[in-house]
Amino acid sequence: MNSAFDAAAIRARAEVAMSVALEIGRETARFRHDSDLGSLAVENKGLQDFVTIADRRAEQAIREGLLSRFPDDTFMGEESGGRSGEGGTWVVDPIDGTTNYIRGFRHWGVSIAFVVGGKVEIGVVYDAAEDKVFHAVRGGGAFKDGLPVHAAATVDPANALVILGHSRKTSFDDHLALSRRLHERGMDYRRTGAAAIDLVRVAEGAADLYYERHLNAWDMLAGALIAEEAGAMVAMPPVDNLLMNGGPVIAYSPGLTGEFAFILDIEGLAAAPG
Repeated sequence: MNSAFDAAAIRARAEVAMSVALEIGRETARFRHDSDLGSLAVENKGLQDFVTIADRRAEQAIREGLLSRFPDDTFMGEESGGRSGEGGTWVVDPIDGTTNYIRGFRHWGVSIAFVVGGKVEIGVVYDAAEDKVFHAVRGGGAFKDGLPVHAAATVDPANALVILGHSRKTSFDDHLALSRRLHERGMDYRRTGAAAIDLVRVAEGAADLYYERHLNAWDMLAGALIAEEAGAMVAMPPVDNLLMNGGPVIAYSPGLTGEFAFILDIEGLAAAPG
């Protein structure tokens, strides 16, 4: 770890990130509850990529909440952009699952990661559906509202539940072929539209796989660390590459490693054990 970030410095940032995620997550949920859909001023940025008043307001509040305490850190957000710095960088998605949020489907969250020297050191995700905060500090386990969470112990594919992400940036035919292969192995599957939340579902053992072929770094980094620290197997490209270009993420229950090896082959990745 960068010498400027000892365990105390990381812990201090994690505590602030958890507080900020909970506060802004709740404020964002209240704003949606109290708003007419038209007042959200939806502006189409592209396929499956919406900007709302809530996105921008939440990101600004997160930025201020973090940088007011740690002014030397850098900040990279989905809405405002930014670049990773030589010290530590906050990588933030203020509303992961924006379309769900707009429509009133509560499968969305706030994702905050802290990256130092090409590694994710802190992951924090506010889960709007349960009004709870997941967090992990590298090497310290994964938690949901302060209680430990663990990846599922599933070993029989017939008992597995998997979540598959998909965007129009990647092949739908490939997505269908993958879904069919898992279905033929007896697995039940979902598509829910919020990567950070899907990853913490693997972390808490509610799902046995989350896989998506292309995500941006702010969608995945916090949830991926939480899943890894919960004991899931996690595979993704190097963090510096993800910050530049995005990429795939695969997180799964370790007892099903053989079942999901073909997905790692597709992406040319190796999994890091939790």
